[in-house]
Amino acid sequence: MQSTFIETPSSTTNDLANLASIDGLIQAQVTFMQEWLRGQAEPLALEAWHWLAAQPMSRYINSEDIQRLINHWLLTHPLSDVMRQDIRDIMHTVMYHPVNDNMPLRELVDDTQIETLATYIGSHDEQRNALIHSFIGNEAFAELLTQTLYHAINDFMETTLDKAGGVGKLMKMGRSSFEKATNSNLDGKLQTYLHRNIKDLTRRAESNAKAHLSNEEVTRMLTTGWARIKDKPVSELQTYLSDEPNHSSIDHIEASLQQSYNRLRISPYLHSLIAASIETWYSNHQEDTFATLASSLHIDAQAVAQGSQALLPLAHDAIDSPWFSAHISQMLQAFYAQDAIKSSLANGLGSDS
Repeated sequence: MQSTFIETPSSTTNDLANLASIDGLIQAQVTFMQEWLRGQAEPLALEAWHWLAAQPMSRYINSEDIQRLINHWLLTHPLSDVMRQDIRDIMHTVMYHPVNDNMPLRELVDDTQIETLATYIGSHDEQRNALIHSFIGNEAFAELLTQTLYHAINDFMETTLDKAGGVGKLMKMGRSSFEKATNSNLDGKLQTYLHRNIKDLTRRAESNAKAHLSNEEVTRMLTTGWARIKDKPVSELQTYLSDEPNHSSIDHIEASLQQSYNRLRISPYLHSLIAASIETWYSNHQEDTFATLASSLHIDAQAVAQGSQALLPLAHDAIDSPWFSAHISQMLQAFYAQDAIKSSLANGLGSDS
């Protein structure tokens, strides 16, 4: 069998040589860039922060951008099951942490806060009187008051008759005879009478409550109540909660909050308030630089430096990653594929030979 030798044109040979040279050059540049970026990651981050800090927010962000971000990202979706479980776990950890056994309530709320609150509530007599009126004037309260008075009177009569000996027995017999003769129940008569006159009784009760619960009395009740519980540990709150697996108070609280959130996040009411709030905030800060905005969150150059230092391992791993190398290679290949660059390289290589 006769072998056939195909002669490679000199231009093709040169192209292959150039290609090999470019590939090697690209790989060397990728390696150099990775090493350089690895060494410059921290100062680059700090310089980027200094540049960003000097930029005004309004140049890049407007209030509509913020509203879209909140409406389409935060409010469109309910909290994920993972996040809800995290919330429950964190609430449980905080509420049942052993440190609560040695932490008195007064460390969470200062006496002056209670005094200020008590004085504020006590000084608003109109609101207090309206609250008393709405509470005592309620139909449920009227029924409760009727039953309470009935039981009080009945217990009093029964106790009195029991202590009266023979006279008591005689009065009981008289009561029984009266009910048979009138074909009516004395207890029912008493309840009917109380219910019929309850409005007058509630008016009296309301007047008594308003007279008793004066501004000074309300203030005194609140401060006295706080004085009784302020030295108790925070763990005392656990007595009002259930930690049973199928009846967990934490689960019920989280579910209730989630239900409220899901109802509100799609409500035009909440969207209107958020839009107005964003507009107010943006109008107050649109001329601020990012450094000024960050300073309100206590983020300064030192905090950025510390954060950059903490993120250096992540930056180094990202720089050394295959995807970063591939992107640099593609960028350089596109650069060297330009006709002007290829022509310049060809002329340079030709002059060297």
